[in-house]
Amino acid sequence: MYAVIKTGGKQYQVKEGDIIKVEKLNAEAGSTVEFDTLLVSNDGDTKVGSPLLDTKVKAEVLEHAKDKKIVVFKYKAKKGYSKKQGHRQPFTRVRINSLG
Repeated sequence: MYAVIKTGGKQYQVKEGDIIKVEKLNAEAGSTVEFDTLLVSNDGDTKVGSPLLDTKVKAEVLEHAKDKKIVVFKYKAKKGYSKKQGHRQPFTRVRINSLG
């Protein structure tokens, strides 16, 4: 059994016990959060929401952290312009406890 959830402008296919990285959530580590469900599939019996289902996916917040650094380098040829910046995106790691 799996479900498709929506959070942070992205969609994730999850099942019970999965650990996923999502955009940073306003929840403390150890607390429980609920995600909106778009689709649930159970052994060939698929329910599709329009746009959402009534069921919720419950997950436990494990930690908040920052992702690997990415380098943003801007350069204009023959103009003597270059600019180097770095960025680390914050994220939340969650464990899916129950579907639906």
